[in-house]
Amino acid sequence: MRSERPGGGWGLKGAAAFGVLFLNMPLAFILLYAFTTDDRSFSFPPPGYTLQWFAVAWGRHDIWEAFALSLQVAVLATIGAIVLGTCAAAAMYRFRFFGKESVTLLILLPIALPGIVTGISLRSAFALGDVPFSFFTIVLGHATFCVVVVYNNVIARFRRSSPALIEASMDLGADSFQTFRHVVLPSIATALLAGGMLAFALSFDEVIVTTFTAGQQSTLPIWILKELTRPRQRPVANVVAVFVIVVTLGPILLAYYLTRDTHDTAGSGK
Repeated sequence: MRSERPGGGWGLKGAAAFGVLFLNMPLAFILLYAFTTDDRSFSFPPPGYTLQWFAVAWGRHDIWEAFALSLQVAVLATIGAIVLGTCAAAAMYRFRFFGKESVTLLILLPIALPGIVTGISLRSAFALGDVPFSFFTIVLGHATFCVVVVYNNVIARFRRSSPALIEASMDLGADSFQTFRHVVLPSIATALLAGGMLAFALSFDEVIVTTFTAGQQSTLPIWILKELTRPRQRPVANVVAVFVIVVTLGPILLAYYLTRDTHDTAGSGK
């Protein structure tokens, strides 16, 4: 019988608790300073608390414009990622060909590389193609790493499903579209939804890739980054940051809920 060290479990739990606290403490400070009465510095503890910055943020038209742009980009990037990620996962699962592992690496590469490398690569590609920076270059930039999240979820679900179901559907007279609609799609539906939610969350709060592909456009995270350089606007920027946290937290929790009882790979953020 192997003996366990007394207190070993407590030590591991303490280390895990410290890691979680270390990662999430900055979020608590963002929430705290969204209510501060000091509009110039981040003194601790705050001298007082107020809700006035929420009213200021609500009345700022530039914030709503940045939010609308972020929302539109996230929705289109998510739709593109769902289509391309599903097609890529289906092809990589169904077919065997020379260089398959290399193609898989190329699919996963955008999310494995640092965001600045991806951003510089995209900017260089757009410059070589003489593509003006606009709303659509932001969407394309976000779709490059959102595809990976959807791909990871869908191919994990494909690997857990039985190929015999597709063969049985075809043997019973169903064509390819009917088989996809009635057999394949229901089996990967939750994986698609989870991948789409994660892709939306990643796109909505993306900063680095957006910086290199946006041109004069300003998404909500870019707006926050610019406002942090203005001392009197920091509390408003914190309010908007809290809103971004709330918006992105919902899809992430939903994706976790949809895949928590499976072995699907939820994907990783940048």
